Amino acid sequence: MNNFSYERLHSNLQFLKLNTIEELLDNCLEIAARDSKTTMEVLDYLFEREKKHKEAAAIERRMKSAGFPVKKTLEEFDFEFQKSIDKKVMEDLATLRFVHNSENVVLLGPPGVGKSHLAIALGIEAVKAGISVYFTNTGNLIEKLKTANREGMLEKKFRDLMKYKVLIIDEIGYLPFDEEGAHCLFQLISRRYEKSSTILTSNKSYGEWGEIFKDHVIAAAVLDRLLHHCTTINIKGESYRLKERKKQGIKTGNIFQ
Repeated sequence: MNNFSYERLHSNLQFLKLNTIEELLDNCLEIAARDSKTTMEVLDYLFEREKKHKEAAAIERRMKSAGFPVKKTLEEFDFEFQKSIDKKVMEDLATLRFVHNSENVVLLGPPGVGKSHLAIALGIEAVKAGISVYFTNTGNLIEKLKTANREGMLEKKFRDLMKYKVLIIDEIGYLPFDEEGAHCLFQLISRRYEKSSTILTSNKSYGEWGEIFKDHVIAAAVLDRLLHHCTTINIKGESYRLKERKKQGIKTGNIFQ
Protein backbone atom coordinates (compact mmCIF):
# COMPACT_ATOMS: atom_id res chain seq x y z
CA MET A 1 0.00 0.00 0.00
CA ASN A 2 1.53 3.31 -1.09
CA ASN A 3 1.37 6.42 1.05
CA PHE A 4 -1.38 8.00 -1.07
CA SER A 5 -3.67 4.98 -0.68
CA TYR A 6 -2.88 4.81 3.04
CA GLU A 7 -3.75 8.45 3.62
CA ARG A 8 -6.89 8.23 1.48
CA LEU A 9 -8.06 5.15 3.40
CA HIS A 10 -7.73 6.93 6.74
CA SER A 11 -9.37 10.04 5.32
CA ASN A 12 -12.32 8.02 4.03
CA LEU A 13 -12.71 6.20 7.34
CA GLN A 14 -12.84 9.56 9.10
CA PHE A 15 -15.37 10.91 6.58
CA LEU A 16 -17.59 7.84 7.05
CA LYS A 17 -17.20 8.13 10.83
CA LEU A 18 -15.81 4.60 11.08
CA ASN A 19 -13.64 5.75 13.95
CA THR A 20 -13.15 2.36 15.60
CA ILE A 21 -11.90 0.82 12.35
CA GLU A 22 -9.53 3.74 11.82
CA GLU A 23 -8.20 3.40 15.35
CA LEU A 24 -7.60 -0.35 15.01
CA LEU A 25 -6.55 -0.47 11.36
CA ASP A 26 -2.76 -0.12 11.57
CA ASN A 27 -2.31 -2.56 14.42
CA CYS A 28 -4.76 -4.99 12.85
CA LEU A 29 -2.89 -4.95 9.52
CA GLU A 30 0.41 -5.65 11.28
CA ILE A 31 -1.06 -8.60 13.18
CA ALA A 32 -2.77 -9.89 10.01
CA ALA A 33 0.52 -9.84 8.10
CA ARG A 34 2.34 -11.59 10.95
CA ASP A 35 -0.32 -14.29 11.42
CA SER A 36 -1.22 -14.67 7.73
CA LYS A 37 -4.84 -13.62 8.18
CA THR A 38 -7.01 -13.39 5.08
CA THR A 39 -8.52 -10.13 3.85
CA MET A 40 -11.96 -11.49 4.75
CA GLU A 41 -10.88 -12.23 8.32
CA VAL A 42 -9.41 -8.75 8.73
CA LEU A 43 -12.51 -7.04 7.35
CA ASP A 44 -14.84 -9.20 9.43
CA TYR A 45 -12.93 -8.38 12.62
CA LEU A 46 -12.77 -4.64 11.93
CA PHE A 47 -16.43 -4.24 11.00
CA GLU A 48 -17.58 -6.38 13.92
CA ARG A 49 -15.65 -4.16 16.33
CA GLU A 50 -17.10 -1.04 14.68
CA LYS A 51 -20.62 -2.44 14.98
CA LYS A 52 -20.19 -3.33 18.65
CA HIS A 53 -18.81 0.13 19.42
CA LYS A 54 -21.71 1.86 17.66
CA GLU A 55 -24.24 -0.39 19.40
CA ALA A 56 -22.73 0.41 22.80
CA ALA A 57 -22.70 4.14 22.01
CA ALA A 58 -26.35 4.01 20.88
CA ILE A 59 -27.38 2.22 24.09
CA GLU A 60 -25.54 4.84 26.13
CA ARG A 61 -27.38 7.64 24.29
CA ARG A 62 -30.76 5.98 24.82
CA MET A 63 -29.99 5.36 28.49
CA LYS A 64 -29.15 9.04 28.95
CA SER A 65 -32.29 10.10 27.08
CA ALA A 66 -34.45 7.74 29.18
CA GLY A 67 -33.57 9.58 32.38
CA PHE A 68 -33.58 6.58 34.70
CA PRO A 69 -32.95 7.76 38.29
CA VAL A 70 -30.97 4.57 39.00
CA LYS A 71 -29.91 1.50 37.08
CA LYS A 72 -31.91 -1.61 38.03
CA THR A 73 -31.99 -4.95 36.22
CA LEU A 74 -34.23 -8.00 36.36
CA GLU A 75 -31.21 -10.11 37.32
CA GLU A 76 -30.83 -8.02 40.48
CA PHE A 77 -34.46 -8.44 41.54
CA ASP A 78 -35.05 -10.83 44.46
CA PHE A 79 -37.97 -12.95 43.28
CA GLU A 80 -37.46 -15.27 46.25
CA PHE A 81 -38.29 -12.40 48.59
CA GLN A 82 -41.28 -11.18 46.55
CA LYS A 83 -43.04 -14.50 46.02
CA SER A 84 -46.30 -12.83 44.95
CA ILE A 85 -44.66 -12.02 41.58
CA ASP A 86 -44.77 -14.69 38.90
CA LYS A 87 -41.21 -14.70 37.57
CA LYS A 88 -42.36 -16.26 34.30
CA VAL A 89 -44.67 -13.30 33.68
CA MET A 90 -41.75 -10.89 34.16
CA GLU A 91 -39.56 -12.99 31.88
CA ASP A 92 -42.27 -12.86 29.22
CA LEU A 93 -42.50 -9.07 29.60
CA ALA A 94 -38.71 -8.90 29.23
CA THR A 95 -39.08 -10.32 25.70
CA LEU A 96 -40.72 -6.93 24.95
CA ARG A 97 -43.57 -8.52 23.07
CA PHE A 98 -45.84 -6.09 24.93
CA VAL A 99 -43.95 -3.16 23.41
CA HIS A 100 -44.25 -4.48 19.87
CA ASN A 101 -48.00 -4.95 20.48
CA SER A 102 -48.37 -1.45 22.02
CA GLU A 103 -49.60 -2.96 25.30
CA ASN A 104 -49.22 -1.56 28.80
CA VAL A 105 -47.85 -2.77 32.13
CA VAL A 106 -49.10 -1.62 35.54
CA LEU A 107 -47.27 -2.52 38.76
CA LEU A 108 -49.36 -2.18 41.91
CA GLY A 109 -48.33 -2.54 45.55
CA PRO A 110 -47.35 -0.73 48.73
CA PRO A 111 -44.18 1.36 48.93
CA GLY A 112 -40.83 -0.41 48.85
CA VAL A 113 -41.88 -3.69 47.23
CA GLY A 114 -39.91 -3.21 44.01
CA LYS A 115 -42.40 -1.63 41.60
CA SER A 116 -39.98 1.04 40.37
CA HIS A 117 -37.16 -1.52 40.19
CA LEU A 118 -39.19 -3.72 37.83
CA ALA A 119 -40.40 -0.76 35.75
CA ILE A 120 -36.83 0.50 35.28
CA ALA A 121 -35.58 -3.02 34.55
CA LEU A 122 -38.13 -3.42 31.75
CA GLY A 123 -37.16 0.01 30.47
CA ILE A 124 -33.50 -0.96 30.35
CA GLU A 125 -34.36 -4.15 28.45
CA ALA A 126 -36.16 -1.96 25.92
CA VAL A 127 -33.20 0.41 25.65
CA LYS A 128 -30.85 -2.51 24.98
CA ALA A 129 -33.20 -3.66 22.23
CA GLY A 130 -32.97 -0.29 20.47
CA ILE A 131 -36.33 1.03 21.71
CA SER A 132 -36.80 4.64 22.84
CA VAL A 133 -37.78 4.96 26.52
CA TYR A 134 -38.55 7.85 28.85
CA PHE A 135 -38.88 7.62 32.65
CA THR A 136 -40.71 10.24 34.68
CA ASN A 137 -42.07 10.70 38.16
CA THR A 138 -45.83 11.34 38.12
CA GLY A 139 -45.56 14.63 40.02
CA ASN A 140 -42.93 16.00 37.65
CA LEU A 141 -44.90 14.86 34.60
CA ILE A 142 -48.11 16.50 35.79
CA GLU A 143 -46.36 19.80 36.52
CA LYS A 144 -44.72 19.82 33.08
CA LEU A 145 -48.02 19.07 31.37
CA LYS A 146 -49.81 21.82 33.31
CA THR A 147 -47.06 24.32 32.52
CA ALA A 148 -47.24 23.40 28.82
CA ASN A 149 -51.03 23.74 28.92
CA ARG A 150 -50.87 27.24 30.41
CA GLU A 151 -48.25 28.29 27.85
CA GLY A 152 -50.27 26.93 24.93
CA MET A 153 -47.63 24.26 24.31
CA LEU A 154 -49.53 21.17 25.43
CA GLU A 155 -49.81 19.71 21.91
CA LYS A 156 -46.07 20.03 21.44
CA LYS A 157 -45.48 18.34 24.81
CA PHE A 158 -47.74 15.47 23.79
CA ARG A 159 -45.85 15.10 20.49
CA ASP A 160 -42.54 15.04 22.36
CA LEU A 161 -43.78 12.30 24.69
CA MET A 162 -45.27 10.32 21.81
CA LYS A 163 -41.77 9.97 20.34
CA TYR A 164 -41.00 7.42 23.04
CA LYS A 165 -42.14 3.88 22.34
CA VAL A 166 -42.13 3.19 26.08
CA LEU A 167 -43.17 5.80 28.65
CA ILE A 168 -42.65 4.92 32.33
CA ILE A 169 -44.80 6.91 34.76
CA ASP A 170 -43.69 6.21 38.31
CA GLU A 171 -45.57 6.67 41.60
CA ILE A 172 -49.16 7.37 40.57
CA GLY A 173 -51.19 7.81 43.72
CA TYR A 174 -48.70 9.26 46.16
CA LEU A 175 -50.24 12.69 45.61
CA PRO A 176 -53.71 13.45 44.19
CA PHE A 177 -54.08 15.51 41.01
CA ASP A 178 -56.00 18.72 40.60
CA GLU A 179 -58.57 18.96 37.81
CA GLU A 180 -56.12 20.40 35.28
CA GLY A 181 -53.52 17.74 35.99
CA ALA A 182 -56.08 14.94 35.76
CA HIS A 183 -57.32 16.16 32.37
CA CYS A 184 -53.77 16.52 31.03
CA LEU A 185 -52.82 13.00 32.07
CA PHE A 186 -56.04 11.61 30.60
CA GLN A 187 -55.22 13.23 27.26
CA LEU A 188 -51.69 11.79 27.32
CA ILE A 189 -52.93 8.26 28.04
CA SER A 190 -55.56 8.65 25.30
CA ARG A 191 -52.90 9.72 22.78
CA ARG A 192 -50.75 6.70 23.55
CA TYR A 193 -53.67 4.23 23.53
CA GLU A 194 -52.93 1.39 21.07
CA LYS A 195 -50.00 3.36 19.63
CA SER A 196 -47.25 3.03 22.25
CA SER A 197 -46.61 1.27 25.54
CA THR A 198 -46.92 2.84 28.97
CA ILE A 199 -45.55 1.34 32.19
CA LEU A 200 -47.06 2.70 35.40
CA THR A 201 -46.41 2.07 39.08
CA SER A 202 -48.93 2.86 41.80
CA ASN A 203 -49.39 2.30 45.52
CA LYS A 204 -53.18 2.42 45.04
CA SER A 205 -55.53 -0.31 43.85
CA TYR A 206 -57.57 0.44 40.75
CA GLY A 207 -60.62 0.98 42.94
CA GLU A 208 -58.84 3.92 44.59
CA TRP A 209 -57.85 5.74 41.39
CA GLY A 210 -60.99 7.87 41.56
CA GLU A 211 -59.49 9.46 44.68
CA ILE A 212 -56.21 10.13 42.88
CA PHE A 213 -57.90 11.88 39.98
CA LYS A 214 -60.56 13.44 42.22
CA ASP A 215 -62.96 12.45 39.45
CA HIS A 216 -64.30 8.91 39.14
CA VAL A 217 -65.39 9.47 35.53
CA ILE A 218 -61.89 10.50 34.38
CA ALA A 219 -60.31 7.73 36.43
CA ALA A 220 -62.61 5.18 34.78
CA ALA A 221 -61.79 6.57 31.33
CA VAL A 222 -58.03 6.37 32.01
CA LEU A 223 -58.30 2.82 33.32
CA ASP A 224 -60.47 1.80 30.35
CA ARG A 225 -57.67 2.79 27.96
CA LEU A 226 -54.82 1.49 30.09
CA LEU A 227 -56.30 -1.90 30.87
CA HIS A 228 -57.68 -2.77 27.43
CA HIS A 229 -54.29 -4.23 26.48
CA CYS A 230 -52.41 -4.54 29.77
CA THR A 231 -50.54 -6.81 32.14
CA THR A 232 -51.09 -6.00 35.82
CA ILE A 233 -48.47 -7.08 38.37
CA ASN A 234 -49.95 -6.96 41.88
CA ILE A 235 -47.15 -7.13 44.46
CA LYS A 236 -48.28 -8.10 47.95
CA GLY A 237 -44.92 -8.69 49.60
CA GLU A 238 -42.99 -6.87 52.29
CA SER A 239 -40.93 -3.72 51.77
CA TYR A 240 -37.30 -4.25 50.76
CA ARG A 241 -36.33 -1.36 52.99
CA LEU A 242 -38.02 -3.05 55.93
CA LYS A 243 -36.19 -6.24 55.03
CA GLU A 244 -32.83 -4.48 55.13
CA ARG A 245 -33.62 -2.89 58.49
CA LYS A 246 -34.47 -6.28 59.90
CA LYS A 247 -31.21 -7.68 58.53
CA GLN A 248 -29.33 -4.94 60.35
CA GLY A 249 -31.16 -5.72 63.57
CA ILE A 250 -32.81 -2.30 63.77
CA LYS A 251 -36.11 -2.10 65.61
CA THR A 252 -38.71 -0.95 63.15
CA GLY A 253 -41.44 0.27 65.48
CA ASN A 254 -44.05 2.31 63.65
CA ILE A 255 -42.68 3.04 60.21
CA PHE A 256 -44.44 5.53 57.98
CA GLN A 257 -43.87 4.71 54.32
